[in-house]
Parts: sequence; structure tokens; C-alpha cells
Amino acid sequence: MTVALPKPIERGDVPREDWDRAPWNRWSFQHLREILPSAEVWRGTGAVATLPYHQQTLTDIRFQTARGEISIADFLDHSYTDGFIVLHHGNVVFERYMNGMDERTRHLSQSVAKSFLGALFGIMVAAKAVDPQKPVTHYLPELKATAYDGALIQHVLDMGSGVAYDEEYTDPYSDVGRTDVASGWKPKPAGDTRDWPTSMWRQVLTLKTKEAEHGARFLYRSIETDVLAFVLERVTGLRLPELLSREIWQKLGMEENGYYTIDPEGYALADGGLNACLRDYARFGQMIAQDGFFNGRQIVPAAWIGETRRGNHALFGPDYRATIPKGAYHNQFWIEDHERPVLECHGVFGQWIYTDPVHDFVLVKLSSWPDFLDDARFLEANAAAHAIKRALCHG
Repeated sequence: MTVALPKPIERGDVPREDWDRAPWNRWSFQHLREILPSAEVWRGTGAVATLPYHQQTLTDIRFQTARGEISIADFLDHSYTDGFIVLHHGNVVFERYMNGMDERTRHLSQSVAKSFLGALFGIMVAAKAVDPQKPVTHYLPELKATAYDGALIQHVLDMGSGVAYDEEYTDPYSDVGRTDVASGWKPKPAGDTRDWPTSMWRQVLTLKTKEAEHGARFLYRSIETDVLAFVLERVTGLRLPELLSREIWQKLGMEENGYYTIDPEGYALADGGLNACLRDYARFGQMIAQDGFFNGRQIVPAAWIGETRRGNHALFGPDYRATIPKGAYHNQFWIEDHERPVLECHGVFGQWIYTDPVHDFVLVKLSSWPDFLDDARFLEANAAAHAIKRALCHG
């Protein structure tokens, strides 16, 4: 079944407070700079890194799902796909654009952006600009007045601080709802007269409740990524878009400029505001699969990628094991199986990069699901990835 719109959506149709909700996200995820302020991630003047093409027919591959046996073609049609690309041995073996997307379209990454920040952090650790074993407050002393006091940088990299932050996407009054306002993504709820944070930094300063010991748990909280980005901006003196451009975008030989959404104080939203084209997400994924090496150079230290693949499964609670039974989370990446080296980048509404170094296999799916999270769709996408990998690797 092909997911179709009753009519084309235009900018004037999109409500400012619900641009990321269905059906408007089918348009907005490809046109976010027309809705929100943004800052460019410059690709530089260097040559584009070649992605060799060795196209194969994958749409007839069939696999089992909760709704029965389906084909890859049916999966793509059914799952609100905007862009889909598969790399094997560094070659593009399949590429598909849907819902009006094309090769140059920049698509919102949502929390896939977190893994870009994690890779960037690894570069800065190797450069000795920052030490993961030092307290967050060593770099951001203002946070001594918050619940981040006593947390190490590594705790935050692993989303393991004890800071209270409610990641309830559908509640506009939750902490992540306040992040929507602080980041400039949404206006505050109509008629609400309470104080709302006017920037991301100001929201971080309000997080004063500690609900667990630092390092004792994994609990996914988007604002942890923004704390890390503030650390990098402090130690380098650069804004995040410029730093990402210098250390990753230009070195990867990206095809297009990227961009971040920015808050009222000019801060780029590290936890989900990055936008890039499909092939550039694939270049990033291929670099991760190749232990940080791409475009003829070591971009992210191999030791950092290797360490990132070793997550602590014991901290991975039952809510996460429902969809990733053997999973873990480390250095802003998801680990599919703590006994295997597959790293993944996930974003709400169906954004996904899957990297398997053993099979030299990379898959990127950009989507505009009608819901933030959907376990059935996630499990179906994972089954599709494994079916394609089996077909390409003959078992």
C-alpha cells in the first residue's frame, strides 16, 4: 500500500505549533529551513567523495514481519519512506527517493544528529581538547548550580547522568516539550503565562533535580547531547555548525551543505536539528563502518569507534530491550547487539542509519512517520535491513 497525501502540502498549510506532526511532516521534514531559522554546515571547496554505484534489484526480497511476509517494495511504500539507500563494500547498491525528495534535498535527521555529535566528540577527545573522565563542571562551571554537578563527561556521553528530564514527546509541558520552545522549534502553549526557557542554554540551567546516581543507569534524554555540544563550543570557541564543518563535513567530502536549526541565541540544536541529504548520511555511515576512515583519511579515531561499539548492556532497561533485546547505548550511538559491532543512529519519526563493519553494510532510511515512536515499524525496518544484508552477503 503506497502512503499518499490527499493533496500536496505547501508552506502556508503548516501550523507553526504542529509542523512535525502528521500529515504536515511529510512536507516539513524536507523544508525545515523554510519554517525555522538555520545555520549552514559548509561542505567546503573540496571534491565530493565518490560513492561508486553497483545497482542491484532489492525490491523483490521478501521477509517475515508481524503483518505477514512482505517485500522490500511493500516495506518502502508502507513505511512513509522519503529516502532509502544501501551501501555494500562502499558501493551504492540501491537508492530510492519518494514523497517528492530528491538527491539534493536536505532532510531532518531528528536524533540521528546525536551520533554526529558523538563522532565529533571523539575527534576532540583525540585532540586532547576535552577529557571524558573529567566532570562536566570542569568545562561548564555554571552547571555547579544544576543537577549536573558531579556528573562526568562520559556519563553524559552515555546518557547516564542522574539528571531528571522527562522525554515525553506528546506532552507539550514535559521537559522535552520545553526543549521544543527553548530551541525555537515551537511557540509556548497558547495562553500559558508561566516562565518558559528562551534558549537551550537557559533550559539546561533550570535542570536542578537529581533523581539517580550519575553513571548508575541509561535513560534516553535529548538534552544530554546539548550539554556535550556546549562543552565543545566552550573548549574550541567555535559554534557547532562551524566545528562540524571543519572536522567532519569537509573531510568526508560531503555532496551538499548541511544545516542546523538554531535557537533565539544562535545555538544549533545538537540533539536533533541537523539536516542533510541522503547520500551524505550514507557517507557518514560508511565512515563509521570503516572504523572512522573515509575519503582517504582517518576522520574519527579508530579507537573511539571501537570503544563506542562496547556498550554496557546491563544498564539497558526493559523499555529498550523490547525493541533491541541485546542492545546498549554508548557515546551517543545505539548498539544493536552488545556482542556484535553494529552501530546505529536513530531518530523519531523513522530516521535511521545502520552500520555493520563485519559485512561492510550501511543502510539509511529517512521517513516521515505519523508518530514519534512506533515499535512495530521499527521492528519491521530492522527485519528489512537483515533481509537485505542476508541477500547481499548470501546468508
